[in-house]
Amino acid sequence: MQRPELLAPAGNMEKLAIAVHYGADAVYLGGQAFGLRNMADNFSVDEMKNALDFCHTKGVKAYLTVNSYPRNESLPELENYLAEVAPLPFDAYIVADPGVIDVIQQISPERELHLSTQANTINWRSARFWQKQGVRRINLAREMSLENIQDTVANVPGMEFEAFVHGALCISYSGRCLISSMLTGRDANQGECTHPCRWSYHLVEESRPGEYFPVVENENGTFIFNSRDLCLLEHIPALVASGVHALKIEGRMKGINYVASVLRVYRQALDEYLANPDWWTCRPEWLGELTKLSHRGYTTGFLFGQPRTVGQEYESAYIRSHDFVGIVDEVRKDGTLLISVRNRIKAGELIECIGPGMRSDSLVLQQFSILPERGAAIPAEFANPNQRILLSVPFAVEAGDLLRREKTVTA
Repeated sequence: MQRPELLAPAGNMEKLAIAVHYGADAVYLGGQAFGLRNMADNFSVDEMKNALDFCHTKGVKAYLTVNSYPRNESLPELENYLAEVAPLPFDAYIVADPGVIDVIQQISPERELHLSTQANTINWRSARFWQKQGVRRINLAREMSLENIQDTVANVPGMEFEAFVHGALCISYSGRCLISSMLTGRDANQGECTHPCRWSYHLVEESRPGEYFPVVENENGTFIFNSRDLCLLEHIPALVASGVHALKIEGRMKGINYVASVLRVYRQALDEYLANPDWWTCRPEWLGELTKLSHRGYTTGFLFGQPRTVGQEYESAYIRSHDFVGIVDEVRKDGTLLISVRNRIKAGELIECIGPGMRSDSLVLQQFSILPERGAAIPAEFANPNQRILLSVPFAVEAGDLLRREKTVTA
């Protein structure tokens, strides 16, 4: 049985550390150019060095995204950028444009190449073509069915394949979208997508300017371009059996709560299946965990053919049941936790602490102290974002664990 790699997003160093803490086998990250997520924090060259040292010390691979489609005027900058990062020991570059591949093969001919989903590979003949160009792994387009994935893997021996298993879905062909360019001037194919397909829209009839007719789905209008998020957790056995070499999670623009929550579910689910495939079942608590973080409802996308009943999910506004409130920066020798607060917390609230392996413990906040920049800790009943607090808990916690609370439902 092929043991697939669990591949996680790393939009900055904090997200990378969280991905490693929660069980990623590999991470993908972008530099400050040519990576299709220019609005993520991304990594400077010096930060890349630190990231690679950290990953490789932990036995985790790191891939650099160079998957934008540069225009002629950007080619000199591309060459300079690739020359600058050439000495760094990335395990592979993720690419899409043939011209970029050509430049990489001139500057770093030894570099392993992984083909991005942006290249829209949907059949085995395309995969064979890219294999002849020196590509080692292909991230298959999200529009492929499970049957097509199986056929493609079988027809291209020696090639590795990735399949997305979780995250946002574009309404266009694997991300090649022009809506952002038309409405905002920011080109998605240059890494500047503003995600206008997530916005709400109303209908205007030509002869009635100023009259906005809701294509009513709820009180906020309709999300006519939107899609639910991809979630293939229940279909891990079929994906493993298909022979793919990596299960990829989307989300370099997402926060650490998303990275941690998704990874800890897929890590445990995949490990349990590989350890005992005959007895594996998708646990309800895994699916329940995925509903606690911000998402737009879930779909299996194209895995089982054309999604006629779920392809246009009009009621796909963001929903979540829990708020992320803090991260454990340090566990001191006396067991006290040093926590960075991300959302306001106060005494009396029920707080849940989550860690790798689906570890979860809860407590009602009774007493904690705010740690000022200078001086002694100050007892407090509430703390605001960007403050740090000291807290004692009656259970085991590790640095990198997250704190969250259930959202308050208002009438």
